[in-house]
Amino acid sequence: MKASPEHQRILLDVADIDRRLLQAERARTKPVQAARITELVAIRQEQLRELTALTGTRDDVRAELTRLESDVTLVEQRRARDAERLAAATNAKEAQALEHELDSLSRRQSDLEDAELDVMGRMEEADAAVAAQQALLDATTAEGSALTAQAKADVAAATELEAELSRDRAAVLEGIPAPLVAEYTRKAANNAGAALLTRGTCEGCRIVLPSTDLNDIRRAAEDDVVSCPECGCILVRTEESGL
Repeated sequence: MKASPEHQRILLDVADIDRRLLQAERARTKPVQAARITELVAIRQEQLRELTALTGTRDDVRAELTRLESDVTLVEQRRARDAERLAAATNAKEAQALEHELDSLSRRQSDLEDAELDVMGRMEEADAAVAAQQALLDATTAEGSALTAQAKADVAAATELEAELSRDRAAVLEGIPAPLVAEYTRKAANNAGAALLTRGTCEGCRIVLPSTDLNDIRRAAEDDVVSCPECGCILVRTEESGL
């Protein structure tokens, strides 16, 4: 294939644009935050399950405390009634029975209050556990929200850059003959498409070409389209090619 050296050099601009287009596409379809966001989703789900379990435990303790408080109130009310009855009692046997019951109620109230103190301690621990877990969940949610917002911004920027690069690519390709564009496009499906030959090295695959291959390239005319024998991309020759 024949093409002017100027047109061949323009392929380097096209290759650079295509490289940047590929980067932009990756940034748009696979933002760098995606892996961490996915990880945070799993972490948040586990933290939410743990929070639900801790909240359930706290609610159970709260229900137990409410029951004990109700029992203490009932005992206090019963003691107050018995004390009134004892004060008004005229029968010694009835008075003795009331005194015995008041002693029992006093012990019952003491036991309930001890149990109430124990449950209050457990309630404090449960509240602290729920608060700590909620803080973890909030931190995970905040990080996920920040990363998601940044990812959306990066995707939008990459989308805009893709559009801009596509316009630049179309403008650059306008002056290149269709056969050369077709040859570049075919090669670009598997490699850089076009690359400089610098001091005997293909900049597409970074391989130093053997002297036999360099001799073949050296014998080619300026308008011959030559390819790298290693990666197959079009080699663009300049004064720096080492030929």
